[in-house]
Amino acid sequence: MSRPLSRPMPHRTHDLNRRRLLQSGLALGASATLPGLALAQERRFEPRPGAWRRFELVTTVTVPEVKGTTRLWLPLPDVASDYQRPLDHVWGGNATRARIAADPLRGVRMLYAEFAPEAGTPSLTLTSQLETRSRATDWSARNAPAEDAALLRAALAPTELLPLDGIVRETALTATRGAKTDLDKVRGIYDWVVASAHREPKTRGCGSGDIKAMLESGNLGGKCADLNAIFVGLCRAVGVPARDVYGLRLAPSAFGYKELGGNSASLKGAQHCRAEAWLAGHGWVAMDPADVLKVMRQETPEWIRDPRHPVVAPVARGLFGGWEGNWAAWNTAHDIRLPGSSARSTLPFLMYPIGENAEGRFDELSPDSFRYTIAARELAA
Repeated sequence: MSRPLSRPMPHRTHDLNRRRLLQSGLALGASATLPGLALAQERRFEPRPGAWRRFELVTTVTVPEVKGTTRLWLPLPDVASDYQRPLDHVWGGNATRARIAADPLRGVRMLYAEFAPEAGTPSLTLTSQLETRSRATDWSARNAPAEDAALLRAALAPTELLPLDGIVRETALTATRGAKTDLDKVRGIYDWVVASAHREPKTRGCGSGDIKAMLESGNLGGKCADLNAIFVGLCRAVGVPARDVYGLRLAPSAFGYKELGGNSASLKGAQHCRAEAWLAGHGWVAMDPADVLKVMRQETPEWIRDPRHPVVAPVARGLFGGWEGNWAAWNTAHDIRLPGSSARSTLPFLMYPIGENAEGRFDELSPDSFRYTIAARELAA
């Protein structure tokens, strides 16, 4: 069928040095002033709002065995904003029933499909069209409209994996010591995450986002759903509304950073969580310390440990207030209950295709055994 629908352990000396550099306001300064880096060529990363880009995004799921009733939930690129316009969703396959559904409390929309055993091998294809563009904050302007009070309250609330008391609150106060404004707080937290955390390539998927466990263990290694969750939790803990934005890389970066883009033909593993903070006068402001840490760890063969390095500095500047528009936003929700699911537990977030049958929930971080593919192509605007 188809339907359209318009606590912390001691850090090594170099980590302490990195943190002192950041907290002294040197992190994003000119790399040419650094000993040993003067001869290096600084790269460019300057996303700016411009023309809209149109993409077609196709997710295909095949469940190899029939074991009772099979249920699938696919995220939709459903965020409507000044950087994304959802256009259309069409689906097909042999589902007994399929519809756009929503988590009853969070309101997150998704494609839900159910397959009776007699339907045979479950197969589902979701095709979405959307438009995206880059973001960059004009810090000289303060003309953003006021936000809905309920949305701001939600962006200040704890979640199951983002508590706002105890070590989270203590860490947030440390990161924002001396801050006078919300912008100062956000800058202090962004710099603290870049200085104190690191990208851990061995983390499965995008991580779990359990920030209390990370802070208590002192192991601040993870991936985007861990690292940006730390940013969001620390912001909320000092009274700055913030939220994770879960999504998917769609295309290569226009600035030549291999770690900041996706292979459009095969987006398996291209899921990426970003973040936003709400600042009066500026509205929702783009943030992505996790991608700064990804560039530091993976963009070059050597792990770059100084954010003022000429490869990293442009990204560290650009991702404080900006994003590149080669990425689609699914949703901004935590603690999701899947409509129709037999599981009692919630999902920390919805960023991957999810499935279950009579034997339980599938491993969404193993797309080869789950057998799902995601691809995108850019269309003429």
